[in-house]
Amino acid sequence: MKLILPTRIAAQVEPLIPAIAPLCEIVHIDEQGIPDGDLADADIFLRWWTPHPIFRSVLAAAPHIRWIHTPSAGVEFILNVPEMQQSDIMLTNSVGAHSIPIAEFVMMYMLSHIKHVRNLFSLHPTDAWKFEDREQLGELSGKVVLIIGLGSIGQEITRRANAFGMRVIGSRRNPTPMQGIEQVVGADGWRTLLPQADFVVLAVPLTDATRQMIGAAELALMKPSGYLINIARGQILDTNALINALNSGQIAGAALDVTNPEPPPADHPIWAAKNIWITPHISYSSPRTPERQIAIFIENLGRYVNGQPLRNLVDREAGY
Repeated sequence: MKLILPTRIAAQVEPLIPAIAPLCEIVHIDEQGIPDGDLADADIFLRWWTPHPIFRSVLAAAPHIRWIHTPSAGVEFILNVPEMQQSDIMLTNSVGAHSIPIAEFVMMYMLSHIKHVRNLFSLHPTDAWKFEDREQLGELSGKVVLIIGLGSIGQEITRRANAFGMRVIGSRRNPTPMQGIEQVVGADGWRTLLPQADFVVLAVPLTDATRQMIGAAELALMKPSGYLINIARGQILDTNALINALNSGQIAGAALDVTNPEPPPADHPIWAAKNIWITPHISYSSPRTPERQIAIFIENLGRYVNGQPLRNLVDREAGY
């Protein structure tokens, strides 16, 4: 058994391998994809944010790879690589590793909106005690959050929203009852819930079924006081429709950690949209995220060695 291991993560991963797979041979690739050994007989590849050209060159040099693990949760960009489409390589992802920091980001967005944090930050010593929006400061308690996509991230958001006294409704592909969620609907049922929601959170993977799932018609179903949050993928949302909805006051605001295009050019109209908050795709960031990503890989390495089913195995047909 041979593992292809990027040098940028080798120091954190390599010491953990002997206890799990003592016979595992390791070949490293550097930032340019140059290996320090033969890749031809490798059967495992830990893809650690490997750029597409290098990813494809590794696949070409290692025709016997049976399993690839990615530190990302989304996999659409990997599944679109021709060499992957033409193979039966098992792909596992790191779903669950990013859920806590992303859920905390979502709570930050909601609190910032309901507490008028931008206005509070703009106060100066001469006018601080004349803050005119004090009667407009709201509470999350009792507000309704619609989570579209009740996977690992959606469930972490639910736990935190429950702690703030919020009411949670949501959707998932298999709509079974879930703890802390008042109503769970199927993959297409979320549109009927939009008029109830004070906050709408997009937490679905990018697939053919979810691409541009939020457009003008869906935004028109939201409350005028509704607030949209996207921590999934920019392509899930019709950017122009969102700009129109914000500038016309159709919805109260939006927070985007992902955009389409990403990043938006400096002159893109999304930057000037009313009540928009754009962050640079960093909601997953935490010093603990790599620890969780590596832990998932190491657990799966043990499963691979012992012939057990792999955790987080991607369903190619579903796209996640």
